[in-house]
Amino acid sequence: MIRNPILPGFNPDPSICRVGADYYIATSTFEWYPGVQIHHSRDLVNWTLVRRPLERRSQLDMRGNPDSCGIWAPCLSYADGQFWLVYTDVKRFDGSFKDAPNYIVTAPSIEAEWSDPVYVNSSGFDPSLFHDDDGRKWFVNMQWNHRTESYGGSPKSPAFDGILLQEWDPATKALKGPIKNIFAGSPLGLVEGPHLFKRNGWYYLTTAEGGTGYDHAVTMARSRDIDGPYQMHPNMHLITSKDHPGAVLQRAGHGQYVETPDGEAYHTHLCGRPLPPKRRCTLGRETSLQKCVWRDDDWLYLENGTSVPDVDVPGLFGATPVEKPMRSEYSFDGGTLPADFQWLRTPQPERIFNLTDRPGHLRLIARESIGSWFEQSLIARRQEHHSFRAETVIEFSPDTYQQVAGLTHYYNRHKFHAVAVTLHETLGRCVTILSCNGDYPNGRLSFPAESGVSIAAEGRVQLAMEIRENDLQFFWQTEGKGAWQPIGPVLDAGVISDEGGRGEHGSFTGAFAGVFAFDTSGRAKTADFDWFVYDEL
Repeated sequence: MIRNPILPGFNPDPSICRVGADYYIATSTFEWYPGVQIHHSRDLVNWTLVRRPLERRSQLDMRGNPDSCGIWAPCLSYADGQFWLVYTDVKRFDGSFKDAPNYIVTAPSIEAEWSDPVYVNSSGFDPSLFHDDDGRKWFVNMQWNHRTESYGGSPKSPAFDGILLQEWDPATKALKGPIKNIFAGSPLGLVEGPHLFKRNGWYYLTTAEGGTGYDHAVTMARSRDIDGPYQMHPNMHLITSKDHPGAVLQRAGHGQYVETPDGEAYHTHLCGRPLPPKRRCTLGRETSLQKCVWRDDDWLYLENGTSVPDVDVPGLFGATPVEKPMRSEYSFDGGTLPADFQWLRTPQPERIFNLTDRPGHLRLIARESIGSWFEQSLIARRQEHHSFRAETVIEFSPDTYQQVAGLTHYYNRHKFHAVAVTLHETLGRCVTILSCNGDYPNGRLSFPAESGVSIAAEGRVQLAMEIRENDLQFFWQTEGKGAWQPIGPVLDAGVISDEGGRGEHGSFTGAFAGVFAFDTSGRAKTADFDWFVYDEL
């Protein structure tokens, strides 16, 4: 049995690819580095993170990319003995424009080193590459029209100006032939996320529509010719929860079709699991998988007979989910960053952290302020549960209040909470809290613990946070002395979500738990972390 979501926490825009008995899903990573997450499974039930292929400066440099920009909607495919990955590196979000260059990289295997990118076009985001059975390759992406009132947070349908199709020539590594707008979308609007596949002489096109909030949907159409005209699915939307506010899996849309070797049909989609009372998805957009069937009319339908996705879905071979440990303990003894962790934007991680200066420790090299779009020292892992506890221990000796390091519940520059060690003029070394409660666009800080709590001038300090659905409480203790002490009031953890702050279309990544350090004096103070624990509550 498949238990959805199969990829919990921030894992949106799932593109699925089968090679033999192996299944791979690529998901968007936005401003988090390295780019694109690829998970692997052989039973569609249990998935393992195996690769983040965009890992060097020649492939990806996101310094300066605004929040919720970077890697959008990768498309993973296999043809001609190699894997193909198509993606957008979005450079602008707010205002009328979306600067959206699209690229292709390839590799002989998922685990191999991937090629440098080949630039394709910039006419819109969400690109996809379709390998036809006659050997031709077709590139599709949505077209962005800047001539409308389509500002971040309030998308307007006219900006989403249909799905473009053009042939791509692997010999010249360039597009060729006419550009055709093959699909304007349904009345729901906001057409994006195109994927093509072929079956029984039909070209099928699935798209994402309705925006990535609560009106999201997978829309399906088909044509005998790849360039159309495309006729709409009898139900219009293959997968959607937009008219079913009680469904567990909300915001369902943007996915891709896959077929097993035995011809069984499945379709991925992103989803969100909102918490009452404000319906905020604190885990971001997650990946789910639905069982489908082909009917006599040559149209695909959900096996459950509706368009509303299920939590439990029949899997393969009678496979059942392997129970994951509730507690994840991370040491930094191996010389490499644990696979669950990422950082933000920069292809030069050696400037923000290392595991070699002090073996057995993660050393952060404090750079720009928390929330910087260029070079900030923040190492974090995804929040995967509505309730969890995170702990760490820090050695940090600041000599100015401009040097701050600690533990954070982080979404972006205007949505985060952090408990940290710093220096105060009268308190000396202290533990304090910095919060930004969705204050867009200014990003003003609040200080819920005021100046903080004075601590010893030297020594290791343990920091912790407990998130229980919409509530967050920070704790601290001097290592080996006394008990955990709460600091500050209970904070709003629900603001660390897609819907927090400016609303559901204003940002769409996910919540992370991690460690950070900044030094706005420019002296690059270091902070050492011995371990990190993430514990489901």
